Amino acid sequence: MRIIVDGMGGDNAPEAIVKGAVEAVNEYGIDILITGNESLIKEHLENHSYPAEKIQIMDAPEVITNDDNPTLAIRRKKNSSMVKGMQALADGEGDGFISAGNTGALLAGGLFIVKRIQGIDRAALTVLYPTLSGASLLVDAGANMDTKPEYLEQFALMGSIYMEEVMGVKEPRVGLINVGTEDTKGNQLAKDTFVALKDSNMNFVGNIEARDLPFGVADVMVCDGFVGNVVLKLSEGMASSIFTLMKESFVADTRSKLGALMLKPQLKNMKKRLDYREYGGAPLLGTVKPIVKAHGSSDFYAFKNGIGQLKTFIEKDVIGRIENKIL
Repeated sequence: MRIIVDGMGGDNAPEAIVKGAVEAVNEYGIDILITGNESLIKEHLENHSYPAEKIQIMDAPEVITNDDNPTLAIRRKKNSSMVKGMQALADGEGDGFISAGNTGALLAGGLFIVKRIQGIDRAALTVLYPTLSGASLLVDAGANMDTKPEYLEQFALMGSIYMEEVMGVKEPRVGLINVGTEDTKGNQLAKDTFVALKDSNMNFVGNIEARDLPFGVADVMVCDGFVGNVVLKLSEGMASSIFTLMKESFVADTRSKLGALMLKPQLKNMKKRLDYREYGGAPLLGTVKPIVKAHGSSDFYAFKNGIGQLKTFIEKDVIGRIENKIL
């Protein structure tokens, strides 16, 4: 298996990306092709030990930044690490692609370079959302701001297949994020989507409210990209604020500090369960080849885990399963 890595994408590139790639090679035994500034990537690779034949570099002098217009960048920056990586994927030079770079550009490249699965109208960005019962898949997490019921039904189907094949969830429960649990709640999109999902062969459990998401009421949480991105960003902010308040409370006085010391193992475990780095990336579902979007602030550990998730994505032939269901 050969995975293509965007070596220049993300806040901590290329150092964290290179280290994560090396860790992945050593742990998973895969081959990796890194796209980016060749001399700079070689410089960082010299700091690590790995089988030399396992990592190759494709020189890509340009970089797509977060300030670039996504569609224009894909069209104009042909020598960027992201474009050359996705073109290499489309040309069969690797089995999957991962990037921590510009999300919009990754989505545009997935559609224009790698292409959509026949029968899938829109690709969807997904995120593994930590819950009290493990993790649920939030889909769409920001790719499609305006959608149709048929798109959301396709998102639900792709998400169900991913959770079953990659995360090992048998008969994943599908829930539609809405403003209430009653069948008739929501705007017209939500009402029409409810009917479509109810009539499908999926394990649809009905409407789910935002306050119930952290409790794991569904394995696949379906919504349009606007709602999904708001849910995601609010959840990240709430988790961060809660940990900040806890930290302030634990250092308030001597008794609090002693209590924090006694609870340290449990607090570390709690933080790990809520840490996005444990999952490493968000699969883009709907393209003909596997693509994973790593978090823009990924460190080497998060990126290594993102490569691991992509490896499973490939091994389980999720795309082939989606194609069989659609066609």
